[in-house]
This record gives sequence, C-alpha cells and structure tokens, in this order.
Amino acid sequence: MEQKEMNQILEKAEVLSEARPYIQKFNRKIIVVKYGGSAMSNEELQRNVIKDVTLLKLVGFKPIIVHGGGKEISRWVGKVGKEAKFVNGLRVTDEETMEIAEMVLNKVNKNLVRMVEELGVKAIGISGKDAGLLRCTKRYPDGEDIGYVGEICGVDPKVLYDLLEKDLLPIVAPIGLDEQFMTYNINADDAACAIAKAVSADKLVFLTDIEGLYRDINDKSSFISRLTASQADELIDSGCIGGGMLPKLGNCTDAIKEGVNRVHILDGRIAHCLLLEIFTDQGVGTAIIADKDSEQCVNS
Repeated sequence: MEQKEMNQILEKAEVLSEARPYIQKFNRKIIVVKYGGSAMSNEELQRNVIKDVTLLKLVGFKPIIVHGGGKEISRWVGKVGKEAKFVNGLRVTDEETMEIAEMVLNKVNKNLVRMVEELGVKAIGISGKDAGLLRCTKRYPDGEDIGYVGEICGVDPKVLYDLLEKDLLPIVAPIGLDEQFMTYNINADDAACAIAKAVSADKLVFLTDIEGLYRDINDKSSFISRLTASQADELIDSGCIGGGMLPKLGNCTDAIKEGVNRVHILDGRIAHCLLLEIFTDQGVGTAIIADKDSEQCVNS
C-alpha cells in the first residue's frame, strides 16, 4: 500500500475517533432538523443533507425533519398567474394560495421520504394536521389580516413519539389546524421550534443560507461560534441582527429557555455541515447554549 493511500486511511480513522465521544453522548437523543432555503433548491445539497440525517439515525440519534418549501410554493403561485406577497417575512395566503402551499408541501414531504428510503432508513411523512400535531390560531402580524397563516398555540407530540418508538424517521410539513379545523400555513422555523420544545429535543438545527451569526454581517472577523441564550437576547436588543435572522434567533433563544439543550445555526449550502458541527471538535456554524453551560461558550 502506498504511503499516500495509508495517510488517507489514517485521516479517516482520526475522523471516526474524534466522532466517537459525540456518538456516545447523543445516542438515543432527539434532534430536530429544520430544512429549507437554498439547501432545498439544489439536488446535490438535498442529498447531502438527507445523507447526514440518515447517518445520524443509523448511529443512534432520533432525528425529526421539519421542512419548508417557500421557494417552490412561490414558483407554483407564479404558474397560476398570482404574485407572491409577504408581510414581515410571512406569505400572504388566500384560499387559493393555501391550496397551492399544501399541495407543494405534501409533494416536497413525500420526495424527502423517498430520498431517505433510498438510503435504507424507514421514514414517514406527516403534516401538522395529522393526529393534532400542530394546533394554531390565525396570525395577525402588526394587526394585519394576511389570510390562512397560523400561529402555533399547541403541540401534541404523541404521534412523533410513537413513530420514533417504531424506529421511523418523521418528516413534518408545517401545516396546522385551528379549533374549527381550518387549514393554515405555518412558518417552518416556528414549527421546528415548537416541535423541538414539545419533544424536549437535545438539539435543534436550523439549516440556513448563511454561515451562522455575525456581530457585524459586513465583518467576517466578527463571526460567533458559540454564545449563550442571554448573549443572543443582547444581540437582538442591540439591533445588530436584522432581516430574516431576527425571528430565527428569537426562536433559538425561546427553544433554549424551554429546555432544548443546544441550538445550531448552520449554512445548509456547505456539504455535510450537519456532521461537521455535531461530530467534530470545532464545528462549522453557530451554537447557542443555555446560560448554565456558559463555561463552554467561547466566541470567535
């Protein structure tokens, strides 16, 4: 065997050795992965994410995928001659748009199921309507009526526990019902956060379109690899965080305060970012931890 080939084998062995304590620590722990954005628009990135999640399942994690589908919904809305409209980042959803959104999300859901099954792991796709998983009320951002957009008011995780107990990988579409059993579109970040809290997930992972958090988005040296929930709240209050990251960071801190052990913000465009963050010492994104674990928190 040539030395170069031997070195490659040894490097792989080192990676596996580094991963061992993490695999041991998180065995049988629940991890909720919110999957959306650019990582869903590229087939190769899709497959990399699904490979990562299935590997987590095979080494002992109990993963739950919560997916979006906003870009695909907008594409189909355009196909029927409608213009996609948003208020505070939320899609204005009339009755026809709700029908399109549910159709697209169900299509995305079953495609993800197929991809997981192709890798030898049993998956099942559900929506928040199934078994009363996600209950919601109508959402009024800034008092404005934007149609069938739901605010989560309750989560019944029994169906998820049942599926996990049967060794299945649940894949959840963010659709819910109100008390009158009307169907509502739900922000996927909100759905993932609510589900993570309800199942007391050890980890909640957001796959996004940026590398993680920066104190100054224009200064790459201000990247933050670790911070506590209180420090995240301070960032929000400081006005440094804006755009779509603001509500996402709010979801992160809420999840930590409600018992989720750790929240990760990762760039879903990086191949195998999920494995790199969870199974290596350095990681690749931003981790938000509880204040009580602050001795582990080092900002880079």
